[in-house]
Order: sequence, then structure tokens, then C-alpha cells
Amino acid sequence: MMRTLIDRLEREGVLSREEFVALIDGRTPELAQYLFERAREVRHRHYCKDVYIRGLIEFTNYCKNNCLYCGIRCGNQNAQRYRLSKEEILDCCREGWELGYRTFVLQGGEDPWYTPARIEDLVRAIKAQHPECALTLSVGEHPREVYQRWHDAGADRYLLRHETADAAHYASLHPKNLTLENRMRCLRDLKDIGYQVGCGFMVGAPGQTTDCIAKDLLFLHEFQPQMVGIGPFIPHCDTPLRDAPQGSLELTLYLLGIIRLMLPQVLLPATTALGTIHPEGREQGILAGANVCMPNLSPVAVRKKYTLYNNKISTGEEAAQSRDALAKRIASIGYRVVVSRGDHITRI
Repeated sequence: MMRTLIDRLEREGVLSREEFVALIDGRTPELAQYLFERAREVRHRHYCKDVYIRGLIEFTNYCKNNCLYCGIRCGNQNAQRYRLSKEEILDCCREGWELGYRTFVLQGGEDPWYTPARIEDLVRAIKAQHPECALTLSVGEHPREVYQRWHDAGADRYLLRHETADAAHYASLHPKNLTLENRMRCLRDLKDIGYQVGCGFMVGAPGQTTDCIAKDLLFLHEFQPQMVGIGPFIPHCDTPLRDAPQGSLELTLYLLGIIRLMLPQVLLPATTALGTIHPEGREQGILAGANVCMPNLSPVAVRKKYTLYNNKISTGEEAAQSRDALAKRIASIGYRVVVSRGDHITRI
């Protein structure tokens, strides 16, 4: 029965909510291995054994929002705040380009100091310095005209995790000024403008049910993003959810396989959070269907300060400078890191 659901998901790209619930709740180690085999076959069909790498630059940990799960929430008085300068960011990009990175990801909190004009200036400066690179922004919710401004300046992609497609669950994780309705508006605007858009959700977030996850999967099918980022919920000691249990590696991997079958051409990261909760988490993510890794290009002095969750890996092989070590780890499971922008294949 469950294998039949997996086969139909591969053929049709979607199941009913009830069938998704059954497929998730009915998982077994044997079923997971069958799912991963199918996911790898689909992934190889579209992307061979290539793994794309993105140079992540966490350029500010100031944030005006107070989300209950996030370590850089404005209410965290213990956070060591920092903000990279334009020159520091351009230095990160120069180093990354020399190391073979052809995509840069500017990620930060919703920092009021980084106004739309300042971010536009950053986008133009990076694209002037590296006109052949792909530039991804991940800086939260903004009006459509701001997203348009940054796209016109040269931004190619935008990451904005929807976090959960269930409105009540969303409200339980965010302050009242943040709504699922506005988050979805942002995602629709970004796609309409022409960005390659990434969304995603936390696995095992407090209050998440299997039905919530099924709603997330149905939203992904409806929205058809070019990128999907999922990772296990990991609590942060300075947030209201500090005592909540950590999300499951096993369930995260299972959902990566499901998403690969749903969206065969999607760019699907094996996230830092996977590497945080298991030393081979990212390798397992790739074997479950992922095809992207995002090593850290941020200056070493600030990596430990961008703490969205506890025990985030901030030195060693997650660092962009350890690209060769990462390539060896990827090669050890039969895959290869490639020097490429790594565009969604329908956008080439």
C-alpha cells in the first residue's frame, strides 16, 4: 500500500492530504529506503550526481522581529550583534569566487539599518564585481516594490521559508504582527516578479502535526518553487521554545525524499541544521534526494554569532574555505561538487 503511494507520487507529483498523512505516519526503515532509491533515481535523471555549492554570507544578525523559535529575535538580549560592512561583504565574495563559488547567498535578519537602498547598492556592487555569479537574497518580508527594486538591480533568487502552511500553527510561532497571509503574499510577489524562489519549513517545530506537514506538501505542489529548504527544528536556549524537543533527522530525510518525488527538478539543500544534529547529516540528505550544500563564507569572527539555534556548526568543514574537504566527503558517497551557478534547470 505505502509503496503504491510512493510510486503514484513519483508519477503524479501529488497525493491527497489524507494520503500524505498515511505515507508519513506509516513510514518504516524499509519504506524509507525504497523512497530514497526512487528519489535518487529522479534526482540523477535531472541533475546526474552533481552537488551545487552556495557561498553563504550571514551579513547581519540584527532583526526587528521576535519570532519565538529564532536565536536572533529582537527580544534576545544575550545575542552578540554584528553587521558586516559593504567592503567586508565584497571581500567575502572575492574570496568565494577564488574558491570556486558561483552563487552567493546574502542572508540576514530583517535589519532596519540595511534599508532597501543599501541592499540595492550591495546587489549592484556584487554583480559589478562578479557579473557571472548568481545572487540570492534572504532578508525576509518586504513590499512588492522593494522586491522589484532588488530584482532590477540584479538579484536572481530569493529564499523565504514559509515555515508552516497552517495558519494557526504559524500564529503560534510568530508575534501577532507577522501573518501567514503576508508571508504567502511575499512569495507570490517574488515569483511573479521573476525571481527563482525558495520556500520551506521546519520539521518538528513545536505544535506541528502530521496534518500540518501534509498542508506544507500540498502548498509546495501548488506553488511550485524552484528551491525548497527544510531542516529539523533545533531549539535555542535564549528563546521561549528553549525546552521544546528537537526535530527528527529521520523524518527530515524522509520528507526530503518525498519532496524530490513531488518536485523532480527542485533545488533541494542538505542544510546546516542536518549537519548540526548528525555528523553525516548532509551526506544523508544528499542520499535522500538533496542536491545543494551552502557552506559559510562569512568572516570567521562572526560565524558563532549568527545563532538561529543551539550548537550550530560554525567552524570546520561547513566553512567555505574547506571546500576541498567538503568535496571529498561528497565524493565518498559517490557524488561530485561542481563549479556552477547551479540554476534550476527550467531557468537555464
